[in-house]
Amino acid sequence: MSAQDNVQTVKDFFSAIGDGDMQALQALCAEDIEWIIPGEDWPLAGTHRGHAGLADVLQKATEMEISSPEPPEFVAQGDRVLMVGFAKGKVKATNRLFEDYFVFAITVRDGKLTNIREYVDTQALAWASEVLPSAERARRNARTSAQP
Repeated sequence: MSAQDNVQTVKDFFSAIGDGDMQALQALCAEDIEWIIPGEDWPLAGTHRGHAGLADVLQKATEMEISSPEPPEFVAQGDRVLMVGFAKGKVKATNRLFEDYFVFAITVRDGKLTNIREYVDTQALAWASEVLPSAERARRNARTSAQP
């Protein structure tokens, strides 16, 4: 497949996410897809594998309201597609807002996504997801580390 075909596959994938079409998403992804989202202390962080991992991360994503004020840019070479953009949103559980410049590095083989690695502002997303204020977390960690 050409680089432009791969870009279209990625666009179709994100369109299916927007439509909530799990059947289309699974058809666009390899069975052993791996989606890596960096960071700690926020619900989407981790390595998500297979169609079950895909469904899990997308379910967790419903805990956030996300919008992209401008369409992302796509850069492709061979089987790699980079999606570069900006998003803003809110974590529903905390009602906190975030802004995030991101790059998704996506591998497409034989018309299916096989790997997604996100490069995101993990600090902004962790802060927006944080249920306990930082001072409370520091006190809790201090008590835990002081115990024998």
